[in-house]
Amino acid sequence: MAGGIGIGLCLSFVVLLVVGTYSAAAGMMTGAGGRAVNLAKGAVPAAYQPLVQKWGNLCPALNPALLAAQLYQESGWKPNAVSHADARGIAQFIPGTWAMYGVDGDGDGDRDIWDPNDAIPSAATYDCALAKDVRDVPGDVVNNMLAAYNAGPYRVIKAGGVPSIRETQGYVKTIRSLEKSFAAPVGRVAPSQQAAGAIYFAQKQLGTPYLWGGEGGVEDNGRFDCSGLTQAAYETVGIRLPRVANDQYNAGEHPARNELLPGDLVFFSDDLTNSRAIRHVGLYVGGGYMINAPFTGAVIRFDKIDTPDYFGATRVTKAGAEALPDHRAAGNTP
Repeated sequence: MAGGIGIGLCLSFVVLLVVGTYSAAAGMMTGAGGRAVNLAKGAVPAAYQPLVQKWGNLCPALNPALLAAQLYQESGWKPNAVSHADARGIAQFIPGTWAMYGVDGDGDGDRDIWDPNDAIPSAATYDCALAKDVRDVPGDVVNNMLAAYNAGPYRVIKAGGVPSIRETQGYVKTIRSLEKSFAAPVGRVAPSQQAAGAIYFAQKQLGTPYLWGGEGGVEDNGRFDCSGLTQAAYETVGIRLPRVANDQYNAGEHPARNELLPGDLVFFSDDLTNSRAIRHVGLYVGGGYMINAPFTGAVIRFDKIDTPDYFGATRVTKAGAEALPDHRAAGNTP
């Protein structure tokens, strides 16, 4: 009985907090408004961040966040990735393309398609070569460069811009959306329009036992793990998030700790330099608290977010979520 009263009081607190916070945010400035050149904290694994930051500024059509978005989309930062089309490495080069555009990025005397120190500079070199090929085509130079990456420069030149090819148009949209999740925001991040609905769903799960791998279905008896809960909460408002926490981090821009709003996803990791090492996610409700499914033996509950392993936050957008591949890394905590 005491527990029920406590949850009821917490729910009342959250409702008041959400209403108050969103009223205050009504006049907030919208997103970055410009093409960012700085990377969001930890968005790129620490081993690759200096390379992405450096080579992402190779030409005016490129920036580090855009290059990061491409690499994430292509391989999920896996240097040994191989596709069904025999695209290889972290940048997913076809051997024939590598023969033309692969560079010796680390100056060790070879061009190794499997070595990120060569492959990341080569990806930037290839992007910039394509931007040069389509520089006289009308329209957005970045979109045209990405379209050339997907469909080839001839089709972009012939179409006078991004060609009417569904795959190519989807590729351009995906990378431009992902770009926002890798860029350090300039100014405040726009408030979410769907956050209140996600919180409402999560509130109704309070007290439900945790289940590793749980997605809330009949087979799970309505139980969730951490990312299963956040995925289900946002699915009720029409946003489909990836299944695992470290991919959910890329579903939108990243507000600073003092800019958090109810509905933001908050993340935790033992490695604060690498978003791929994220192991836990919760749904922020304000006042320094989140609703989360913490671990086996616990129930879905309120917890404080200000802990030594707090990694950062994401303000989910539909476009950001739709752009995400579902990189289910072996051993990743949901």
